[in-house]
Parts: sequence; structure tokens; C-alpha cells
Amino acid sequence: MSKILVETSARHVHLTAEHVEALFGKGATLTEKKALSQPGQFACNERVTIVGPKKEIPNVSILGPVRAATQVEVSLTDARTLGVTAPVRESGDIKGSAGCKIVGPAGEIEIEEGVIAAKRHIHFTPEDAEKFGVSDKEIVSVKIDSADRSTVFGDVVVRVSPKFSAAMHIDTDESNAACAFGECYGEIIKG
Repeated sequence: MSKILVETSARHVHLTAEHVEALFGKGATLTEKKALSQPGQFACNERVTIVGPKKEIPNVSILGPVRAATQVEVSLTDARTLGVTAPVRESGDIKGSAGCKIVGPAGEIEIEEGVIAAKRHIHFTPEDAEKFGVSDKEIVSVKIDSADRSTVFGDVVVRVSPKFSAAMHIDTDESNAACAFGECYGEIIKG
């Protein structure tokens, strides 16, 4: 077994409960629009504008539930549009990353750090990781065959948790590079 579902993770924001209230008003909470493939994760009805030194990007999705730290995940193209340098990092690794302004209908916040380009990764349950013969934090490559742009992505980090569902996540730049549209699968290559 070496084929893994490949999903495109478009730009999005994760917010703390405090920042949800600052952006959407006292007592505001995130409301679920659509469940995502990772258990307990969801796209929200609420949207924000992210503002950088050069430009802003409106109508950006928020993913719930709330988190311990606010984080903005963008593609490297988005980062250039905003005028920020977003390091390629695993989700949650925001120390020393770029900051930006986030604007909601009831207010705005300025984050000193938290803007990253997510490192391409594969979510696995421990059982699925065993079936695929991979372990947590292992680095693999994934080959995506497409009609016009077959691509091998290196530096793919394996993330294992009983809270996950098996899927690879790439950003919109990577998805466009491989024509990874619709239902798409990749083949894991080790070594």
C-alpha cells in the first residue's frame, strides 16, 4: 500500500478564542460551515481579511475549532502578495515567523508572528502509518501522476496521531504545479 489521498489546503486562519471575540464581537464563537477530512476540524462560516505591508487578501477562511495560538497559513505566492516572508514550517511552529493584521467585521488584531507556509505533510493514524511502513516525523517523497504535470514532491513530513485521518496536504502553489485537481492520489516513495 503506497497510494495516499492528496488534498489541497488553501490559505486559511486558525484563531484563539480571544481573537475570535476581537474580530467578531463579544461572545462570538466559530460556526461550522463544513466538516474537513481531519476529524473534529471544520471550515467556518466566518471570514477575515489578512493585511500585509504590500496588499491585503479578503474573504479568507477560518478553520475551527479555536487554537492555543493564532496562525495564518498561506502559499508562498500569497506571502509575496502580502509583502511578508513566510517560513515553510509545520503547523504550530510559528516562533519567529512573520506577522500581519487580521480584520474582521467587529475589529482587527495585529499578530507579531504566526504567518507560515505549511510544510507539505501526510496525516496518518498509527495503524495507517504501520500499513504504509512510515513513522512520525519521517521525511518521504510523494509522486503525483497527472495528465500534464506529473511531479515528485520531496521533503514531505509524516505526522502520526490517533486524532488524524490518512491524507496528504499541499498548498495551492503545489497543487497547481502538479495539476492535483479533484480526487487525487500520490504514491509514497521512501529513501
